[in-house]
Amino acid sequence: MRADRLVSLVLLLRQHGRLSAATLARELEVSTRTVLRDIEALSAAGVPVYAERGRHGGFALLPGFRTELTGLNPDEALALLVAGSRRGAQAFGLGSALASAMLKVVDALPESYRDTAAGAAERLLIDPETDLLSRRLVAEEVPDAVAAEVLRAVFTGHKLRIHYAAADQPPKWRTVDPIGLVTVRDRGYLLATRSGADRTYRLSRILAAEELPEPAQRPDRVDLDRAWQERSTRFRTGGDQVAVLLRMHPARREELVGTALAVLTEEADPDGWLRLEVTFQDRRHAEWALWQLSTSAEALAPQWLRDSLRNRATAIATRYEASS
Repeated sequence: MRADRLVSLVLLLRQHGRLSAATLARELEVSTRTVLRDIEALSAAGVPVYAERGRHGGFALLPGFRTELTGLNPDEALALLVAGSRRGAQAFGLGSALASAMLKVVDALPESYRDTAAGAAERLLIDPETDLLSRRLVAEEVPDAVAAEVLRAVFTGHKLRIHYAAADQPPKWRTVDPIGLVTVRDRGYLLATRSGADRTYRLSRILAAEELPEPAQRPDRVDLDRAWQERSTRFRTGGDQVAVLLRMHPARREELVGTALAVLTEEADPDGWLRLEVTFQDRRHAEWALWQLSTSAEALAPQWLRDSLRNRATAIATRYEASS
């Protein structure tokens, strides 16, 4: 994660003094171009790092530089470092601020505490970029300028003008009243209202944003968790969702629940299999989900889904028949 790398870069400079870009790149296991970008990010975050030119030049911190933070014990520092390793700050455009905060946490500790906290943090990995099946989990990128405008509008309570590209639609300008920000599985969302109606916008689809001087029309207090749950419920129950009645082996239940929109009913049959009624986004989603379960599940209704799965299985069997 970039924030972790920025902290490591500063700690290297504090420990060794002046280091070349090539040395930093080797220590951090990145390219020299990445090191140069990280140096720029540190400068933007207020860390006094400067370049020395010449044969023995490199990068160094201003003499006497030290962050100020008191009262943390090793466990408290470790908790902050672990929290800082999550990617929510990246989704909201707070990566540089996160790096600066993590630096202050580590740098302000006494030497013995610093080694303990940093060593423990190295043994914890939160939300890696790939799972056990090597599927890459790609976080959505939000331009810094967009994130900054959205954050200001949310925190100051001003109206926000956004150039938003909804799925399968040309981008349009909208003026909204921002309520709050939510991050789910590395995706950032803006909760807002427009003309009094609830709206949810994915941050990565905001092409441009402008904080307006007019105050937003919103309540003084908000329960974001409740607001998110309500909007999630409306999303799951709207549109072209389809309900499916099925039987399945209990060992595959979590796999099904992970892809279905909602589980409406569930009970155990005498043979130990589960009988569930679940909803999917549309017909294609339902067919795909049941096909993944292979013979561990059987769709009981609707009939069109049974027919579709049977036709697909027949086509596969025909394709793989032994040739003469």
